[in-house]
Amino acid sequence: MRLPFRSTRFLALAVVTAAVPLAALAGGGQAATASTAQVVTAAPEIPDSPAGRQLRWFLDAPNRAPLTESELGEHLNGAYLQALTADGFNAFLKNVTGFQLEELTTVTPTALVGAGTIGGQKFIVQIRVDTAGKIDLIGVTLPTPPPPPSPTSWKQLDTRLREAAPEVGFLAAEIDSRGRCEVVHAVNPDRAQPLGSIFKLYVMGAVAEKVRDGKLSWNTKLTIKPEWRSLGVGGLAERPDNSTVTVREAAKLMISISDNTATDILIHTVGRKAVETTMRRWSSHAKQNVPFLTTRELFLLKGVNYPGQADAYLSLSTAKKAAYLKNTVAKQALTDIKPWDKPREIDRLEWFGSPRDVCRAYAGLTALNSKPLHEVMSANDLGLQLNPGKWPIVWAKGGDEIGVLDLSFRARSSKGKTYVVTALTNNPQSAIDERTAAGELISLSRGAFTLATSG
Repeated sequence: MRLPFRSTRFLALAVVTAAVPLAALAGGGQAATASTAQVVTAAPEIPDSPAGRQLRWFLDAPNRAPLTESELGEHLNGAYLQALTADGFNAFLKNVTGFQLEELTTVTPTALVGAGTIGGQKFIVQIRVDTAGKIDLIGVTLPTPPPPPSPTSWKQLDTRLREAAPEVGFLAAEIDSRGRCEVVHAVNPDRAQPLGSIFKLYVMGAVAEKVRDGKLSWNTKLTIKPEWRSLGVGGLAERPDNSTVTVREAAKLMISISDNTATDILIHTVGRKAVETTMRRWSSHAKQNVPFLTTRELFLLKGVNYPGQADAYLSLSTAKKAAYLKNTVAKQALTDIKPWDKPREIDRLEWFGSPRDVCRAYAGLTALNSKPLHEVMSANDLGLQLNPGKWPIVWAKGGDEIGVLDLSFRARSSKGKTYVVTALTNNPQSAIDERTAAGELISLSRGAFTLATSG
């Protein structure tokens, strides 16, 4: 569950920032191809294109900040600006004062990626525009360090995992022919931890079960109701109110870019109780997730009148929590949310599960597998990049919020065996540096697949 606001130099879209290739910023979230992108290594000449014109504006903007909301509205996508807020974007501009563009490395009409410096330190700049030519993604971030080598032993993996965050959980397991998770290696496999957007596996399960039972179709059209919208950029956040989306597309957006609005629409479509029922079958910690929150509800609980509202909610019984969501939280607006930059109640107010629970969710989805479900679950491997000759089928789901970074993968080998690797990390006291931590968790996960099959 990516928060659409950060108080750092980086504002962006991806579920796990370090895992998404910069080329994926090309139009529509698709990777730039050789026919549309070019690599420029000389001193940059900014193209006269929609993305180029916005880049010129951005490079000048820090010198004039704070900018009025009116000016920002002329250059930023409306949903993106609403999520970031004018104050948040002006704070971002203040942080990037003095940025000097030195080169452009990827150039398309709707997206640019380049490099430059602030005070002699190198940064990567990324910008993308929507079909109207307005910015819907922008970021200035430190270069991603090269990924560390994969661990060569379970002992090495455990050591590196515990260095990643104060609280960790890990599981490498094989899903056997009966759908059971046979553990190969584990660290705290049964301790519940915040899942971030990995909770969307349970939503996916409830949707797939409705389709299996004939109560829903992958082609069913769903309405994007204003009251079902959540925070986020890209995906359904850019669609107009009361427009429609199919179940298949909403599910794919929920998994591939962790689209929060798509997620909440699916929860409302199948019903909160259906998701809770699925989770009771697949998780040993389902009670901690009742009532099963939508992403909108979690953002409002943490972002409105904090900490009063969060404490009030957490003090209630399960039945009274459901009433509070209906009678109080549902009446609040996303614009009431105040951004935060430190972990908030991640040990009390989140979605919770253990590494073994996550494996059971993948086992449940495996039993429900169909061509549309596989298409959804394999839409983004989060940069795992297993050898396709050895691992032709890979599913993935990551999750994060401030203080939480989780990755999970299900891969089927060319020999017909299915394995799940899950790494959960969190720090209740401070944010996790995703720029380095994401690469480390990917490296550990990639190594775990090798280790799990080497014996």
